[in-house]
Amino acid sequence: MRIALVPLDERPVNLQLPRQVAAIAGAELVVPPPEALPAFRAPADIGALHAWVRAQARPPAGAAGADRLVVCIDTLVHGGIIPARITTDSPRTALDRLDVLRDVRADAPGLVISAASLVMRASDSYSAVEEPEYWSAYGRRLHAFGTALHHAFEEDLLHSAPGGAPETEVPRDERSDFERRRLRNHVINLAALGLHEEGVIDTLAVTADDTAPYSAGSAEQAWLRHWARALTRGGEVMMYPGADEVGAVLVARALVAGGPGPTWRIVCGEDGGLTRVPNFENVPVREGLIRQIVAAGGVVAPGDGPSDAVLVAHAPDPDHGDCFGGVPRSDPKAVEATVDAVRRALASGAIVALADVRFSNGSDPRLVERLAEEGLLLRLTSYGGWNTAGNAIGGAVAQATAWWAGRRDGTADARALREALLTRILDDHAYQSGIRPALQDTVFHGAIGPVDAATEDVALTRIAAALQDRLHLLLHDEDAWSVASVSLPWHRSFEIDVALTATGGDALRFPL
Repeated sequence: MRIALVPLDERPVNLQLPRQVAAIAGAELVVPPPEALPAFRAPADIGALHAWVRAQARPPAGAAGADRLVVCIDTLVHGGIIPARITTDSPRTALDRLDVLRDVRADAPGLVISAASLVMRASDSYSAVEEPEYWSAYGRRLHAFGTALHHAFEEDLLHSAPGGAPETEVPRDERSDFERRRLRNHVINLAALGLHEEGVIDTLAVTADDTAPYSAGSAEQAWLRHWARALTRGGEVMMYPGADEVGAVLVARALVAGGPGPTWRIVCGEDGGLTRVPNFENVPVREGLIRQIVAAGGVVAPGDGPSDAVLVAHAPDPDHGDCFGGVPRSDPKAVEATVDAVRRALASGAIVALADVRFSNGSDPRLVERLAEEGLLLRLTSYGGWNTAGNAIGGAVAQATAWWAGRRDGTADARALREALLTRILDDHAYQSGIRPALQDTVFHGAIGPVDAATEDVALTRIAAALQDRLHLLLHDEDAWSVASVSLPWHRSFEIDVALTATGGDALRFPL
């Protein structure tokens, strides 16, 4: 199978992770050339991007076309996830760009098109690294304004007594700039619903980027759900918290290829753990788990009956921060409950995916250590512990779904599966919950945004050595893998791009 992907941006979670998902199932993933993609705050080359998309539907003579097309609409019309928040293109310009999907449908009526469109975030911070420049002065106030607007919207619905706009200290110009951009992006989300209703888009996911139970984004989701209910195909639209994992999830869905997908059982070691709402999300984690499974083409089995796969959730602890500012303290009781849940899931013989969503922006270090001590960590099919709960859940579900699809089709690649699992353990656990916190003040000097070249060189030397040490300790010479390269894709500490290489035959040790 040949899957064409227009990613959210050029970072590894949006390129490397979907590639690994496709490789696990023995499929080919093609993406636009680097010069057509966004580069941090610089938007994609929209003309080159659209030409590439059209070529996938109607390839030149002698070239191969795509069997499936997965499109992140934010890139297609705004130029990427960050440009969607900072560019000033008009709604008319953005809508015209969306019409490329109508052209593709006309050129290739049989091509299966999956698309994702984001509900734009309003970060509860004063960091302007990924936002408009005025976020450093008014970011948290704009987030609070969105919360107040959501409450006012509820009052309108419940009491039919609409009032004026909530008060805010954000100046008129900055408020107008931000809200007009939100309105533009909301128009695109509505248009995406229309394209799905027309049949231009076969599968549509509307995901919410870094939100909260009361927020501008949550209110917009309510409006979108209203229109989804009104439309005849609206019940097929998937809406849930997430962003950077969506490319990998929809690639996994493409691998399922329209047939019945894997059946899943969801387990959690902690009583009541699945009812908690993770940081940066607006629904209990149980809902996020279910919706990511469905988005990847799977089905949640009722009760405790047999299933193809088990999704073990290490339940969120939203009251104790995240791993970016300093690693929170692990709860030994919660850790042991999850270790026991993993042990029982593996004993069932099913595919086992672990969603480590205890903390944001990294793993629960003690959980990973205990799994390694018990010899369970490398028996997992997939692991996710990065950034938001939706990111971690979607990545783990996508990789496990790909393994299921590959085994079904006789194309499963054990080397690719091992590489994907090791990559996530090194990134989500070793780096995000260990190396990064240790270097954040001493090497990165507390910087959130890009650093100078000299600082980056020092950091990469330290990171590469530490990752190789962690890999050696993790494998105990049982698998022959090494760290081939490490880079900082956005020249900052928040994310890394780590590439692994298999250096011997033992790297294939995983049962088919």
